[in-house]
Amino acid sequence: MGKILFIRGGAVGDFVLTMPAVHLVRERFPNNEIQVLGYPAIASLAVASGIADRVRSIEDARLATFFVPGATLDKEWCDYFSSFDVVVSYLYDPDGYFSDNLTRSGVQTLLSGPFRAVDEPPFVSASLQLAAPLRALALYLESADLTLNYPDSSQSAAMDLRRYVALHPGSGSASKNWSFGLWAEVLSELHRQLDVDFLITSGEAERSTIKQFLTLLDKRSIPFTHLQGLALSELGAVFNHVDFYLGHDSGISHLAASAGAEGLLLFGPTNPAVWAPASPKMKRLVSESQSLGSISVENVLEALAHWSSSHPSRRN
Repeated sequence: MGKILFIRGGAVGDFVLTMPAVHLVRERFPNNEIQVLGYPAIASLAVASGIADRVRSIEDARLATFFVPGATLDKEWCDYFSSFDVVVSYLYDPDGYFSDNLTRSGVQTLLSGPFRAVDEPPFVSASLQLAAPLRALALYLESADLTLNYPDSSQSAAMDLRRYVALHPGSGSASKNWSFGLWAEVLSELHRQLDVDFLITSGEAERSTIKQFLTLLDKRSIPFTHLQGLALSELGAVFNHVDFYLGHDSGISHLAASAGAEGLLLFGPTNPAVWAPASPKMKRLVSESQSLGSISVENVLEALAHWSSSHPSRRN
């Protein structure tokens, strides 16, 4: 098998959940060229971690015709697609127009994967579902657990991250977020117990609200460093080294898990059997009512008790 192309749009979590499939191909065919057609800010994670060789942007207006039946297709894009021996597409294509046009452009082997994992019984991890199309190549993903090394950045190299507890207090959906006030209570108690500092990460989804949370931490005299604006691969390098990670079902939590971080994730309306990272180092606290409002500070501290009680920097 020669050149392989993965086509993957979607948000950060969607892409990270697809990375075990890309890694499986890299592992079995280490000398073959693997490219990703996607959003460069996200898909560059595959190159940074060494599981892909190149990224090309999916944000090209000329690709629009590939979603129109019988359209005149751009020659440069046809030549690009036909240069691959295998194309794996996860694009939303309910009518099959994109697949038909890839075939018209000269693609010989096209594998179509789900745009979004199925969340119904029997529940199967999203990463395993996304790797299923590779069975046509006799490639079977046995475990979605994957730890990747992201290259250290100036930020990760300048900090002693081993003594930081990282928290990403947001996600792409407000219903998946725990209360800022409750998170502040948890951090306050951890600070009372442990000689650690806190690393708060935020992105576009938290732009309008993160200042409110940081103000809460200041009022409680909780030491923290706020990281924002880092490239995802730089953030991955930070998560490669942090002491512990706290968060929800979010793309950044999946990134932290892919970097091998130990941590605790809070789950409310989403199903962890499908959407949780496969890493055994990332524990889950699941709301029985499917609402994060039913999870208390005491519940979280109890879930953290084994880690915090054995921490080498525990205060006397």
